Amino acid sequence: MSVERKRAGQAHEPTFAELYSPKLVTVLREGYTLSDLRADAFSGLTVAIVALPLSMAIAIASGATPDRGLTTAVVGGFIVSLLGGSRFQIGGPAGAFIVLVALTVERHGIEGVTLATAMAGVFLIAAGLLRLGTYIKFIPYPVTVGFTSGIAVIILASQLRDLLGITLSGKEPGAFLPKLEALAHGLPTASGGAIAVAALSLAIIVGLRRLRPHWPGILIAVAVASVVTFALSLGVETIGTRFGGIPRQLPQPAWPSFSLAKAQAVLPDAIAFALLGAIESLLSAVVADGMTGRRHRSNCELVAQGFANIGSALFGGICVTGTIARTATNVRAGARGPVSGMLHSLFLLLFMLIAAPLASYIPLASLAAVLVIVAWNMAEKREFALLIRSSRGDAVVLLATFLLTIFRDLTEGILVGFALGAVLFINRMAQMTGVEADAPLVPADRADFADDDRAPYDSRLAADPDILVYRITGAFFFGAASSVGTVLDSIADDCRAFVVDFAAVPFLDSTAANAMSRVANKAARHGIRLYITGASPTVRRALLTHGVVRPRAIYRETIARAVADIKGERQASAAAPKVLAAS
Repeated sequence: MSVERKRAGQAHEPTFAELYSPKLVTVLREGYTLSDLRADAFSGLTVAIVALPLSMAIAIASGATPDRGLTTAVVGGFIVSLLGGSRFQIGGPAGAFIVLVALTVERHGIEGVTLATAMAGVFLIAAGLLRLGTYIKFIPYPVTVGFTSGIAVIILASQLRDLLGITLSGKEPGAFLPKLEALAHGLPTASGGAIAVAALSLAIIVGLRRLRPHWPGILIAVAVASVVTFALSLGVETIGTRFGGIPRQLPQPAWPSFSLAKAQAVLPDAIAFALLGAIESLLSAVVADGMTGRRHRSNCELVAQGFANIGSALFGGICVTGTIARTATNVRAGARGPVSGMLHSLFLLLFMLIAAPLASYIPLASLAAVLVIVAWNMAEKREFALLIRSSRGDAVVLLATFLLTIFRDLTEGILVGFALGAVLFINRMAQMTGVEADAPLVPADRADFADDDRAPYDSRLAADPDILVYRITGAFFFGAASSVGTVLDSIADDCRAFVVDFAAVPFLDSTAANAMSRVANKAARHGIRLYITGASPTVRRALLTHGVVRPRAIYRETIARAVADIKGERQASAAAPKVLAAS
């Protein structure tokens, strides 16, 4: 797999300091003004308002106390922004970790979770220093969609008890099917008050998202539900009745209790924490890059995530990772850099110091409704349906990962999905490999004018500042999608047209097609005309299925035809002012 660029500069090999220098240093070197600070303060406050109920809800669903979720967001979120390789990353507890943390609490207790979190931090630092961040991006797109959707289903199932106010005679089972069976037996004990509070919270969140999308719908829903519960004395379970409230300060830092036997017992959980944390944080950073046009440094981000998890464990918190929804909120709120994420953590700490007693009145049914919304947003419904339709191979990888995540284990789902993706790639390559009997193993030299199928070299095209031409050669699959997508995504903002030639690409998979979809989105946002040339019917069908359609992309048979169209449009636009002036 290779990418040939017809206009390229001298490559610079970055130093260790450049690769691992936090984005905060970059932003400060660029010049950080008072207006930037004001923008970051506003976006940090906006994200903190969103993170406040979410952090408590995720901690409760994970089998921990709500204050541990806030501690994670305060300590871990601050370190992620301080040391991270992404300008806009917001760190904290994430819904994706609910399943893993809850299972670890069930097996090893909360002390096991803190030890596993610290060990995961060490693994993440090692992965970053060994520059393994690039390899994490090799995970096939169907695997990512599969385990994310599977986690969403598990989160939804985990919230049914509090959502409906069900009382169980024993402990709620952790496994998916036994959990549903126990909840079904407990349905006669459902609380009408809890159902009403949950329905009210859901209605407020959904309604405000449609009518007032910039309002903090989650915080408003939780606040209204708390007031209604207290005013009407509904008798539903609250944070105060189950946990006794929230402390008004951070706990004193302390090392997790350590022994070789305990470390060996939680080692599989620590590896799972580190793997999922790396995937989630880099996915979140990619989302921020797509929204802003900036580029993160994946290995620096992994090191920051590692230190953040160690810091969270020292204060008794749970796993830290980059959070996609809060990061996107940070970008939309106008953040200028990592200071926003640091201020978000400080605002959360301020909320703890001032408003901690009020948290006792928050009904658990309302927080369950919040996590139902989180699960709905996590379930990549459109992408799931698209992959099911795209090809049988992608559908098999997707469904295997999805079902194993729900019914077996998240780590097992990811590993099996990755293995199936590799086997699928080998099978596709085998189907497309042929040997011609008369073709020599090594092609012989040819005279320059031995055939007429090669167009004369046009130096003006290579030097044209308005046209960028890339040629992709070889199979464009998940193993190459990250590196090639990074190259294609680095489109110069001053270009007017961008040509990507697929004439030498025998096939591309869903991961590569998704990477091209991101390139098309960025080109459209920057007002750049994207032309795709030489695509075979199979390749073109895959691109169209993943949204690479007009007007975001224009398909042509050859590079020459695309360049002719670009020059024709340029001449037409240049002639238009003259015609107007003459008239």
